[in-house]
Amino acid sequence: MNKSLKLFLGISYLLILFVFLYFIFSYIEITRLDDFVYYKELQENLEKMVSRNIYLDLLIFFLFSIVWISLLGFGTPLLIVSGIIFGKWLGTLISVVSISLGALILYSIASFFFKELIINLFEKRFMKYIDLFNKNEFNYFFAFRLAGGLGIPFGLQNILPVIFKIKKRNYFFASFFGFIPIFFIWNTIGSGLNDYVKEADNFSMINLILSEEIYLPIILFIIMFLISGIIKRKIFDDKSK
Repeated sequence: MNKSLKLFLGISYLLILFVFLYFIFSYIEITRLDDFVYYKELQENLEKMVSRNIYLDLLIFFLFSIVWISLLGFGTPLLIVSGIIFGKWLGTLISVVSISLGALILYSIASFFFKELIINLFEKRFMKYIDLFNKNEFNYFFAFRLAGGLGIPFGLQNILPVIFKIKKRNYFFASFFGFIPIFFIWNTIGSGLNDYVKEADNFSMINLILSEEIYLPIILFIIMFLISGIIKRKIFDDKSK
């Protein structure tokens, strides 16, 4: 494929991204984000929608998540929403599968259209990790996902492996299994938020944090954060020297 066609398709992709984001955020009432009643209305509407046809809702969420992630969307909002809509168990399952597929599609797009740009931007910065991934790309990328991407923004996590030339099969399965712990935590938080909004009459940050559905996953999140630091130091920093 010649450079002109690649450039055209790449620009088209970026335009689709911006249009998609515009329509998504145009449906959010920004002026009501500090109104607790607004969240109770959203929760009630979501509950009515989900109760009609759970299989259709799963399909819609599945397709939306794939498109959202493939367009460089953030992962955390999806995880909270899946926990709110489907609960922590089903929410974890549907989000792990859909986000792993969306990340793979984004990786494929980045490898095909923006490979040279990504290499020029990031290869020097992450040069010390290239040899590690070449030794065992599945294990190191699994550790990378398990550690939450080492604090790197989610969209960048998904395209950064372009410089390591990871096989798509290893990319998908390392992402799938590496995502499970942290995705479960975020879905549990989403499920807890849903229960809190449903039962509370007024918003109280203290009551929210002290609710068992919230403080337990927060503790797990802190543990995962500490594990992430250990993985970064023991696996990536030490072995890259």
